Amino acid sequence: MAEDLLVVENLRAGFHADSSDDAPTFLEVLDGVSFTVRAGETLGLVGESGCGKSVSALSIMRLLPKPAGAIIGGSIRFENQDLLSLPATAMANIRGRRIAMIFQEPMSALNPVKRIGAQVEEMFARHMPDVGLRERRLRALTMLQRVGIPAPEQRLSEYPHQLSGGMRQRIMIAIALALEPALLLADEPTTALDVTIQAQILELIKELQQSTGMAVLFITHDLGVVAEVCDAVAVMYAGSIVETAPVNALFATPLHPYTRGLLASIPRLEGEPKQDLHVIPGMVPSLGAMPPGCRFAGRCSYAQAACATTPPLQPLQADHAVACVRAQEWLA
Repeated sequence: MAEDLLVVENLRAGFHADSSDDAPTFLEVLDGVSFTVRAGETLGLVGESGCGKSVSALSIMRLLPKPAGAIIGGSIRFENQDLLSLPATAMANIRGRRIAMIFQEPMSALNPVKRIGAQVEEMFARHMPDVGLRERRLRALTMLQRVGIPAPEQRLSEYPHQLSGGMRQRIMIAIALALEPALLLADEPTTALDVTIQAQILELIKELQQSTGMAVLFITHDLGVVAEVCDAVAVMYAGSIVETAPVNALFATPLHPYTRGLLASIPRLEGEPKQDLHVIPGMVPSLGAMPPGCRFAGRCSYAQAACATTPPLQPLQADHAVACVRAQEWLA
C-alpha cells in the first residue's frame, strides 16, 4: 500500500465577517475535515457548490484570503511535516515546488497583461534562480509541448485572452507541473470546458500523473469524473466529510444518505424515458445557521433522534468510513 503523502486531520477554517450589529462574526466553513491522500494516488473530493471543497484546497496551500480567511484548528501534514506550523518563507518554497494547484477558472488565475512564456518561466525563476533566461525559455517551451499546446513557440509570446478555454487550462497545468510536484490540487479543472475538451484535460492529467508519479487531490461535483479518474473518494457536505471509500466501494455500496442521494440523482440510460430525476429535498444550510448534530438530518428521510448528535467519521469496512448512525443498515 502506498504511504500517506498528505494527511488532513480535524481541519477547521472560515472567514471573519461583519454582522449587522457591527460585531464581527466568524463563519466556519470547514468543521473538522479529515482525509488522506496517498502517494501516487488520486483522491476525489466531492460535494455540492459551497460545501467547502475549494476552501480545503486553499487551506492546504495556505492561500486563504487575508485578513478575512483563517484556519482555527486541526493539522495539515505533508511529507511528515506540519504545514500550518511552517514559517511563511518555508511554505512559499513548498508551494509550487512540492505542492501545486490548478485553479478553477484559468482566465482569472492567469495574469491578463503578461505573456504566456513569462508566466510559465516564472516558476523556474522563483524556485530555480540559478537557471538562466535561455534555459528558462527552453523549459517553458518543453512544458507547453508536454501538455499538448499546438504551435508552442508562438504561444509563448501570446496573452491569455488570445487562447481558448481549453488551451488556457493546459497552460495552467503546464505551470502547475513545471517542477514536477509530489501533489497536485486540481480545483474543478474541467468545469468551464465542453465535453470533448474536458475528456482531453482529464486524459492529460492521468498521463502526466503516470509519468511523474505525483498524487492528485481532484476537487469536483461531477461523480462521472470521479469514476473515471479517482482511486478513492471523500464526500463533503456543509463543511464536513461524511464518507470516504475506494471509488469502486463507494459506487457499489454508498453508506451515507447524502452519498446515496447523489448517486440516485445521476441520469441512467437504462431508466424509463421522460421520468422525473431523483432530487435531494431541501437546501444546504447557510454558514450562519448550521443545525446541531448531523448537518444533513434536515434533508434526510432516514433521520432519527440520534442524529441530533454529530456522528463521528468512523470505519465500517476496510478503507470505508462514514459519519452516519444508520450506515450499518446498508452493509447487509
